[in-house]
Amino acid sequence: MLSWLFSEPLPVGQDAPEFTLRDQDGVSVSLAGLCGKNVVLVFYPADETTVCTKQLCEFRDNWALVESKDAMVLGINPGNEAKHARFRANHGFPFGLLADPGQRVGALYHAKGLIVKRTVYLVGKSGKIRYARRGKPVLEEVLAASE
Repeated sequence: MLSWLFSEPLPVGQDAPEFTLRDQDGVSVSLAGLCGKNVVLVFYPADETTVCTKQLCEFRDNWALVESKDAMVLGINPGNEAKHARFRANHGFPFGLLADPGQRVGALYHAKGLIVKRTVYLVGKSGKIRYARRGKPVLEEVLAASE
């Protein structure tokens, strides 16, 4: 009955669930369209909150390291596109923020809850999950799992 409250992230080695969401500019982004790149998915509760902002700024501030691993980052939460556009502009994020109304994709990735469960995945170039963790990850640990 309360399994949604206590769910674990998807297991490493599993195929990452396919999705298509709109980014802050209204452009559709699908996981299948990113095949051949390491993709960091950051599920976070809300834009412009202290912890979420700090977490995403860590990726921004280490962007050269992200790029050196042939990786890209996508932040995901239920916020709308306009709110994501403001948040991205306010903090100069060099990566997209995806709107997940109703947390449909959050549910696929076991990040859905009353508020989004802060969860980070690294999907490798092969489309398999190579890293999955709840809470605040260590950036170097996430990127060490890249292909």
